[in-house]
Amino acid sequence: MKRFIKWLGLGLVTVVLLTGVFVLHTIYFKPLSLNLFYNKVFIEFMFRNPETLSSLRLLEPMGLHYKNDELSDSSPARAVEDAAITRRNLEHLLAYDSSELEGEEQLSYAVLSWFLEDIVAGEQFMYHNYPVNQLFGVQSNLPTFMATQHLITSRREAEDYIARLNQFDEKFAGVIQGLELREEKGIIPPRFVVQKVLKEMHEFSAQPIEENILYSTFIEKVEKLDQLNVDVRKSLELRAASAIRLSVLPAYRQLIKYFQRLKPKATQNHGVWSLPDGDAFYDLKVRANTTTDMTATQIHKIGRAEVRRIEAAMDQILCVQNLCEGSVGTRVQALSQDPRYLYQPGETTGDQILQDYQQLIEEITVKLPDWFGTLPQAPVKVERIPEFKQDTAPGAYYNPPTMDGSRPGIFYANLRDFSAITQWGMPTLAYHEAMPGHHLQIAIAMEIKGVPMFRNFLPFTAFSEGWALYSEQLAYEMGMLENPLHNLGRLQAEMFRAVRLVVDTGLHKKRWSRERAIRYMLEKTGMPKGEVVAEVERYMVMPGQALAYKVGMLKILELRERARQELGDKFDIRDFHDAVLTHGGLPLTLVEQEVDRYILEKQQ
Repeated sequence: MKRFIKWLGLGLVTVVLLTGVFVLHTIYFKPLSLNLFYNKVFIEFMFRNPETLSSLRLLEPMGLHYKNDELSDSSPARAVEDAAITRRNLEHLLAYDSSELEGEEQLSYAVLSWFLEDIVAGEQFMYHNYPVNQLFGVQSNLPTFMATQHLITSRREAEDYIARLNQFDEKFAGVIQGLELREEKGIIPPRFVVQKVLKEMHEFSAQPIEENILYSTFIEKVEKLDQLNVDVRKSLELRAASAIRLSVLPAYRQLIKYFQRLKPKATQNHGVWSLPDGDAFYDLKVRANTTTDMTATQIHKIGRAEVRRIEAAMDQILCVQNLCEGSVGTRVQALSQDPRYLYQPGETTGDQILQDYQQLIEEITVKLPDWFGTLPQAPVKVERIPEFKQDTAPGAYYNPPTMDGSRPGIFYANLRDFSAITQWGMPTLAYHEAMPGHHLQIAIAMEIKGVPMFRNFLPFTAFSEGWALYSEQLAYEMGMLENPLHNLGRLQAEMFRAVRLVVDTGLHKKRWSRERAIRYMLEKTGMPKGEVVAEVERYMVMPGQALAYKVGMLKILELRERARQELGDKFDIRDFHDAVLTHGGLPLTLVEQEVDRYILEKQQ
């Protein structure tokens, strides 16, 4: 018996040691199998990005709350570490023998290799960006994350929230280090970026703590925790206010101080061609955002042709409305100001507009089973963009649901100006952001089973935005836009994306001025000048991103027509949509591969 116990003990020690060696080998070296490698890459990324981990709530269903009291590191040192990890992961991935992989296994390998190779290719330009700008950055994204993504369902999560507030100063310090490094390299943001960021931060900092979104949303969340007594709740509220006073506001003051010092150096409003090696940088952004080998010149030419085509279609509808004179943009602008199609301040509320969007989503959702073989389980709801950021935010955006079902997908609508919301444009926006657009595509991807977890989340802009724009035309084909003005809203939205092809490449490749881009966009889209200015300035801080929408849509339409032609009577739109959607986000080259595979299978 003693020998048996001794043998058992030695065996357990051996198992523990071998397990430890296996875990260490998996973490620090090439894992023994591809699936282990995939899991390692995904887990490593998540654990290095606590904010992303919290947003998705991957661990909470298992009772784990790892890193929910930490903020993601935004320092240059962390960026260098991340780059080294990516290079190492790519090296390990390419060392596996992929010659005998088939089906989803082959696709997983192709997706991850494309993604990692793209990041490594861009490493030489890792500082060619403006991480604090009028659209996003720590100054607006972090408060929004705390208010909308950090859930508080227990005292522990309330404590985590306060712990994160106390790290704002450290987080901002890392961002400032990165900004200073960019400044040394000659990466100076456009003048308008500095001006608008300073205005935003001054307004945020000037609010009384009681009105600050970081405090007010914390109070709302804590008040819903029935298990907390009055004394505990009061203590939490006081500590949150103290953290805002001692960490958050000093962090903003330091960032304001930096931008005030930078202001005299920001003297231009140019595209990225003006940065060091700017032309090569833009070429790389074009490839990364379109996931194709198309050149900026080719895309500019396609954009011009699409603008002419859509302009003719819009002209026909406008003439029926007795609007035949002047540019399409001028006539759409006139229609946009017609009070018959506008919400009037004082006569409606923001809640009513949100309800109208929700109703549009519910109406089209009923029809989706006739057009899709696979539909998501996660619901979607409409909320307003937080007021503190609505002035510089786009007209709408989407946030995906959590993995544990604690938060649905959310379509955020901008309600900064009721008079800018045309009722004939609302359906297309709802379809783009929610169903059958972003929510349907992203939620389906998140719910795919039997693939490495990175496949549920990898973002490819040309695919996701191309799908959302395609969904606008699909809604028309589904009979949801029979009202000619609603169809005009769809065409205006498509014109908007076609104009982007011209303007983005114009700014960054053809060296258009900001003012020329604004004039062109006003003439072609009919959007209000304030929105046009915001859009052009968006393209200047996100080079190439605006190309993804129309390029992606055109590729999906091209593949759909190919499937129709080759399958004839065997073509089923539901099967086609499954072929596109049920593999998660993909580069467009791999979307084409999967559609070709679907065509071959249906032909057999």
